[in-house]
Amino acid sequence: MSIRILAAAVMALGIAAGCTTTGTQSAGGAKEMKLAFDFTDGNPAVLLKKLDNVDVTRRQLIESGVTPKIVMTFRGNASYFTQTNLAAVKEPDRADALKVAAKLREMQKAPGVQGLEQCNLPLADRKLNPANLMQEVKLVPNGWIALDAYQHQGYAYIAP
Repeated sequence: MSIRILAAAVMALGIAAGCTTTGTQSAGGAKEMKLAFDFTDGNPAVLLKKLDNVDVTRRQLIESGVTPKIVMTFRGNASYFTQTNLAAVKEPDRADALKVAAKLREMQKAPGVQGLEQCNLPLADRKLNPANLMQEVKLVPNGWIALDAYQHQGYAYIAP
């Protein structure tokens, strides 16, 4: 078995076991952790699972005594799921899109979540109206510029 295959197997086992390290170990003794998540998923079921994982991460940090500062940004096809009007969402995806909206509303109020931001750039191409943006989500002119600014403030960039 090659080193790469062995490493992949070990990593897969760690993921399957729920990431076996504790929050304190993974935080490296930090008292605060700044994370900027960049979502581009066009599948609402996948996006919802990723949002659930961010929420688990947030709770694990708090439980281990680390203060999370989390920003979630939405670009590309994830832009469909920050809207109040779901007309542009395929009919079979609308139930999951509503679940994503509910999760965003929940997380926007959660301790440690600093904000939810929608990039303006992909909206026109997708025929999405900025006026239909969920009130919990802030519109930013350019998501890449916003993400760079967060990195300069010490946030880690994470593309789940």
